[in-house]
Amino acid sequence: MTTETSQYITFKLGDELFAIDVARVREVLEVSTITKVPTAPACMRGVVNVRGQATPVVDLRLRFGLPQASDTVHTRIIVMELELDGEATVLGGIADSVHEVIELEAGNIEPPPRIAMRWRTEFIQGMGKRGEDFIIILDVNKVFSHEELALVADAELVLVGDAAHRAEEPALVS
Repeated sequence: MTTETSQYITFKLGDELFAIDVARVREVLEVSTITKVPTAPACMRGVVNVRGQATPVVDLRLRFGLPQASDTVHTRIIVMELELDGEATVLGGIADSVHEVIELEAGNIEPPPRIAMRWRTEFIQGMGKRGEDFIIILDVNKVFSHEELALVADAELVLVGDAAHRAEEPALVS
């Protein structure tokens, strides 16, 4: 008999431990310069340069209704690949800290409780149990709405256009 296991990367927001499928994670980065996008939703911090690509970054604390917190030496950007309307979209999520990659057997994952949940259950794929700890497993494809990602796409176009415009401007010679 084989038991199916899946790998998840774990991270913290406040005191809660979350996990997302490791197959959705491209990389984990230290927080670098984030360029603000004027018309973006409140939870969107802006965009960062990830290997030459303007990548939108969302503050996961704000997305889940937690109070904003200052970045620390442990704050990380989790660069994820989401699938929306059959299209791959790359997005960064700011977490208070990123911990480890874990394996969870299917038998250790339960559906999210229907009541008494602090988090929106449509975002939650399941509740993992590891020892005495519960881990909230997120469905990252449902965490971000199509409208937010459309705004992100518009923001990327504005930034790319702005960068191209600045590159065309003649340099001042003194």
